[in-house]
Amino acid sequence: MNKEQDLDVILLGRIAIDFNPIEIYCGLEDSQTFKKYLGGSPANIAVGLARLKQRVGFIGMISDDQFGKFVLHYFEKEGIDTSHIVKARHNENLGLTFTEIKSDSDSSILMYRNEAADLKLEVSDISEHYIQRAKYLVISGTALSQSPSREATLKALYIAKKYHIVVVFDIDYRSYTWNHHDELSIYYSIIAEKSDIIIGSKEEYDLMYALEGSNLTCNEIAKKAQASGSQLVVIKEGKDGSLVYSANEIYRVKPIPVKLLKSFGGGDAYASALIYGLLMKLPLADTLLLATASASMLVSSHSCSADMPTIEQLEQFIQEKLKTMNADNIVWSL
Repeated sequence: MNKEQDLDVILLGRIAIDFNPIEIYCGLEDSQTFKKYLGGSPANIAVGLARLKQRVGFIGMISDDQFGKFVLHYFEKEGIDTSHIVKARHNENLGLTFTEIKSDSDSSILMYRNEAADLKLEVSDISEHYIQRAKYLVISGTALSQSPSREATLKALYIAKKYHIVVVFDIDYRSYTWNHHDELSIYYSIIAEKSDIIIGSKEEYDLMYALEGSNLTCNEIAKKAQASGSQLVVIKEGKDGSLVYSANEIYRVKPIPVKLLKSFGGGDAYASALIYGLLMKLPLADTLLLATASASMLVSSHSCSADMPTIEQLEQFIQEKLKTMNADNIVWSL
């Protein structure tokens, strides 16, 4: 371990601004009032980990304007280190996300990401000394979609491997950021082959392995990832929960029933609680219970970042749910 390893996790990638409608259960065209939140999957996960009392840093680029100031102030309020968040050099903007919540099962997003600042991160923005300070590096797949962010991300990956830092790859597929599926498959595979932990949906793994084979089963996906050295492979299945493959066990994880408000944000909460449990060296079953609980809490709330739970809130939520449920019906080994 590096003597200066004073951060638990550094995340790299997308920071955005979310505008979630106050008027729910109607289309975006009929929404008139929105609430502004910090957004972007890596940023949401960073907030989630900070709420869980982890020491968090971030590598990314933000706009040099009021929205950029909002991000910095928000991160600083949450205790997230912002020393390696750089400002756009050529007036690039933060991505804007307008969401709609039509029903408990029908949510969608409208993205504005022309000349997005996060994709302008450069190789020179990646500090070897900074990455050395972390136990985990979390890479978002969206950061691979364009240059120069793509090369900056690869540099961060190779630094992390040099210092035996645990690499978490959150596939984070967004169709509007890629030019071609073959390009996606190439760069996703490069990261996956050097990742210790991979998190993605079945669709995302299918896209990643499209050049190597099609119609892979979940077991085949896990074997392929593990053959490259991944120690933990998480396959998210939406409302059906997730399958988690460790070196020796396979876990089925079911969502904890809640009254759904939206269908987005749960994956970021899941990832933050998963990484927390791994950092704390909790038993994997307990870690996965925290992860699915966190996801359930987020899909029942209006925000993503602002509603990330603390460990006390998570534990209280689980205790309440276990009064009427058995933990073995939520997480079990196959």
